[in-house]
Amino acid sequence: MSHNPVQAGAYLHHVAFESSNPRRLAEFYAANMDMTLIEVGPAEFRCEGPLRRFVAVQGEDKKLAYAGLACRDAAVLAALRARAETNGIEILPSISPYFGDDAFAVRDYDGHLLCIGVAIERTVAYKPGHEGLHAPTQHLTFATQNLPGFKEFYVDRMGFFLSDRVLHANGDLATVFTTTNHEHHTIACFKSNRTGVDHHSYEAGSFETIKKFCDRFAANGQLLNWGPGRHGPGNNLFVFYTDPDGNWIEISGELETIYDREVIDWPQDPRTLNKWGPAILRS
Repeated sequence: MSHNPVQAGAYLHHVAFESSNPRRLAEFYAANMDMTLIEVGPAEFRCEGPLRRFVAVQGEDKKLAYAGLACRDAAVLAALRARAETNGIEILPSISPYFGDDAFAVRDYDGHLLCIGVAIERTVAYKPGHEGLHAPTQHLTFATQNLPGFKEFYVDRMGFFLSDRVLHANGDLATVFTTTNHEHHTIACFKSNRTGVDHHSYEAGSFETIKKFCDRFAANGQLLNWGPGRHGPGNNLFVFYTDPDGNWIEISGELETIYDREVIDWPQDPRTLNKWGPAILRS
C-alpha cells in the first residue's frame, strides 16, 4: 500500500469547533494556549500562535466543525485527492480559511469534515524576538461506535499509515492510531458508546514546556483534570485540561517518531493508556 500522506509530511494544521458561546471558547484558548484572538464576526473567532490555530464558530457545544490537514505542496495535494477519488470518497469543497483554492474536503463515516490543502501562509515554530510557548497543533482523536469503519476510511481508503492498535482480549479493536507524517499519530480513534471528538492535542516538545503551560493554566485558575502521565502507544508525556464547553485538551511531549517499524499491538489495559498512574479507559 502506498502511504502518500506520510510521504507528503502532511500535518494537522488547525481544528475548528462549534460552540454555543464561541467568544468565550476562543478567549479561553487565547488566554491559556498563548494565542492571539482574532474576531472574524459575532459567530467566528480564530486563535493563532506559532504553528497552532484554533477556530470557534457558532453552533453546538463539543462538536467538531472541521479539521485542517496541511500538505507540503500542490503536487502532494493532487495525489491525495486522486487517491480519495479512486477509492470512491466524495470530494467536497474545503471551508477552511487557511488553505488555498485547490483545497478539498472529505467526510468520514461518522460525518467529521476533514479539509486538506496547502497552507496559504507558511509559519515556523520560532521567530526572532518571539517569546511564545512552543506547541504546534499535533493530533486529533475521535470517539466512535464504528472503529473498524474508522480504520477502513483513514487507512484503507485515504492511505494514512497505521502505527499502533489497542486490542481487547477477544481481539476486537479498542483504539487505532494513524499518522500522516513521521510522528506516531495525527488522527486516532477510541471505541466508545458515543460518536464525536475525544480530544485534540498540542505538542509542547519537552516536559519543561509542559510545565510552563501548566503554570499558565494555573495562573488563570484552570486545574488539570488528568496527568501528568505517559502513554504506552506513542510513549508521549501528557496532561489534560477541559475547556469551557467540555472539550478535552492534551498538552503532549516527546511523542515517538516513526519511519520504518511494524505496527505494534497493545492490550486494552490501564497501563497501556498511562504507564505512570490512573487511566481513563474509553471501552
